[in-house]
Amino acid sequence: MTRFFASFASSVALVALVVGAGPIGGRAAAAPDPGPAGALAAPDGPAAAWLLADMDTGSILASKNPYQPHAPASTIKVLLAMVVLDHLHPGAAVRAAPVHTRVECSCVGLVPGQVYTTRQLLEGLLLVSGNDAANLLGDMLGGMRAAVWRMNVKAAQLGARSTRASSPSGLDGPGWESVTTPHDLAVMLRAALRYPLIAHIMRQPEAQFPDRTGYKTIVNQNELLRRYPGDLAGKTGYTNLARKTYIGAAQRGNRRLIVVQMYGTGDLYGQAVDLFDWGFARP
Repeated sequence: MTRFFASFASSVALVALVVGAGPIGGRAAAAPDPGPAGALAAPDGPAAAWLLADMDTGSILASKNPYQPHAPASTIKVLLAMVVLDHLHPGAAVRAAPVHTRVECSCVGLVPGQVYTTRQLLEGLLLVSGNDAANLLGDMLGGMRAAVWRMNVKAAQLGARSTRASSPSGLDGPGWESVTTPHDLAVMLRAALRYPLIAHIMRQPEAQFPDRTGYKTIVNQNELLRRYPGDLAGKTGYTNLARKTYIGAAQRGNRRLIVVQMYGTGDLYGQAVDLFDWGFARP
C-alpha cells in the first residue's frame, strides 16, 4: 500500500489512541491502493479534494486531489493546538483583553478581564472553533506573528511542507491567505491526536467555560461525535475562500481511519460517513 507517513524512532513512546507519526511525503502517494479486483470504488462527494488514510499504517486508502492546495479555514486550529501544548502548560492562566474579542466569529465568547487557562482556551478552540480563543492563545505564544511563525515551523517539522499558516485561527483575507493540502491536514491531525489532551478534548461532548456569571456549557460542534459510532475527533471549517472543510478520525474494532475534505460545497459529514464506512469495509 502507498505510504504517506513514516514512523518515529522506536524510542518515541506513543499514546494508545494513535501510533506512527510524520509523513514520507512522496507524490506517489496520490495513487491510492486499488484494493481487491472487483472492489467498489471509494465514494466521491461534494469536496473537491479529499483523502482517506489508515491512521496506524499511514496507508492512503483512497484520495482525490490530495496535493491540491486550498485554504484550510478552522481545520488549521489543530496545528495551533499542538504549538500551544509544545510551549504552554495547560494550567497557565491569562486575562483576556478587549482586543481579543474584536474578531470575526465563530467565537467562544471571551469576556474582557476574565482569566482563562490554556486548557479552557483549547476547549474553546477545538469544540466551538473560537477565533477569539485562537487570538488569545496567539498572544500567549508571543503575538500573532510569533504564533504563526511557530505554526509554520511545526508544520515543516511534521512534514506538512505544503502548508503556510497566515493566522492562528484560519481566518484569511487578501495578502494573508493560509494554504495547505488534504495530505498535509491528514499529517497534522494524525500528529495532533498523539497529544493526549488534544485527543481527549476532541472527544468531549461538551465542556464548562468561564462566563460573566460563572460557567456556561459549550457543545462540541463535530456532529459525527453523535452521529457516527466510533468517532474519535473532528474539526470543521468555513471561509469564503476555503468553502467547507472537515478533518476527522474514527475507529472500528482495531482499525483507525482519518478523513480530510477540502473546498466542499455540500454535506461533508455525509461524505465523511460514506468514506469511513467504505474504508472500514476493506479487508
